[in-house]
Amino acid sequence: MEAVNDYISQNKERFLNELMELLKVPSVSADPKFAADVNKTAELVADNLRKAGAENIEICKTAGYPIVYGDKIIDNSLPTILVYGHYDVQPADPIELWTNPAFEPIIKKTEIHPEGAIFARGACDDKGQMFMHVKAFEAMNKNNSLPCNVKFMIEGEEEVGSENLGVFVKNNHERLKADVILVSDTGMLANDVPSITTGLRGLSYVEVEVTGPNRDLHSGLYGGCVANPINSLAKMIASLHDANNHITIPGFYDKVIDLTDEERAEMAKAPFSKEAYCKALNINDVLGEEGYSTMERGSIRPTLDVNGIWGGYTGDGAKTVIASKAYAKISMRLVPDQDPAEITKLFVDHFESIAPAGTTVKVTPHHGGEPAVTPIDSIGYQAASLAYEKTFNKKPIPVRSGGSIPIVAMFEKELGLKTVLMGFGLDSDAIHSPNEHYGVFNYFKGIETIPYFYKFYTELSQS
Repeated sequence: MEAVNDYISQNKERFLNELMELLKVPSVSADPKFAADVNKTAELVADNLRKAGAENIEICKTAGYPIVYGDKIIDNSLPTILVYGHYDVQPADPIELWTNPAFEPIIKKTEIHPEGAIFARGACDDKGQMFMHVKAFEAMNKNNSLPCNVKFMIEGEEEVGSENLGVFVKNNHERLKADVILVSDTGMLANDVPSITTGLRGLSYVEVEVTGPNRDLHSGLYGGCVANPINSLAKMIASLHDANNHITIPGFYDKVIDLTDEERAEMAKAPFSKEAYCKALNINDVLGEEGYSTMERGSIRPTLDVNGIWGGYTGDGAKTVIASKAYAKISMRLVPDQDPAEITKLFVDHFESIAPAGTTVKVTPHHGGEPAVTPIDSIGYQAASLAYEKTFNKKPIPVRSGGSIPIVAMFEKELGLKTVLMGFGLDSDAIHSPNEHYGVFNYFKGIETIPYFYKFYTELSQS
């Protein structure tokens, strides 16, 4: 591994500059006006894989944005690692809150990142983390140090639900045949406290529409006489949690698998400071389901949150109106063994049942995904743990993530493979928010650690 590490050290400036170039392209999959940029980014990813030494590179067309495939098969008798990542990013909005333009990456020092952090949309989620794998592969390949086979599958629709990835996977079982899937789209506890994500929450995402009168009404003439959809929606949403912040939808918790006391005690070993947590978010206290710690609320417990709410007049000045309609977008994070389709149906039935007189309700389901768990006794996890221990000089802590990566469960269902989640981001990196950033330390630590995963996975698989 010495030659690999030397190659990384000698090429650090180039590795960083190449990432910066990738970050300049606004590959926003949610907004059609960026379609050309999303496709351009797919070409850039393919070009970088080609330069790194990957073979059989193809920009695979889908009904949406393309999937970039590439591989390096050195010996069919050796294990094969399938690397997944995504090159699309979230919208930059609200643009005015960025301290630098979202697609003009800049490196700035911060309290958490004294070596500097790259500020740009996609820096951490997921261009920076995906690109670590390309550069780690390059370092291994250029030094004839690749210990096993590798395949890359980099998509452009993760931020909009990966709608076409499932079709691609279903139609390419043979091409994607592997022993384990490796993903870096998660984080770790701190730069001096490495951790590996062993679980992900699932997701049910819906949009609700509450309709009252057939048109907007004068609030003086009709106020107090008809149902106000905005008032009604606010009351309906408020009723979805009780005084203990327990979700009130009947049947919502029926299939939730509760962790044992021993498992919860193991989770509690992860360092957590309520004071630091509140300070980082500029809040005066935490809030959540009674009976669970903040770490547990954000990982092993299901949640329901309003992601957006609107209706009526929101312009300057006053307009005394009772709106005809009110809307909200709601996400529910799920845990094993909650089924997103079942939870969506429970939500629809309940939300329709609590609609006040004089209103009608329409619920439109959007994307969802199943929760997933990676056993810590698997070869993949053990190899990852050894890799982190090698580069961080301490054993990583297994943690459950509150986020959702629906494709992880899909991979297991379609390909029969478990996924190892080797994330190097931090909670403070502001993904999906203005001023998203990714530590220069984290970027290079990922590039240094990934080759060790290849090494240890191959050794453990053959032992």
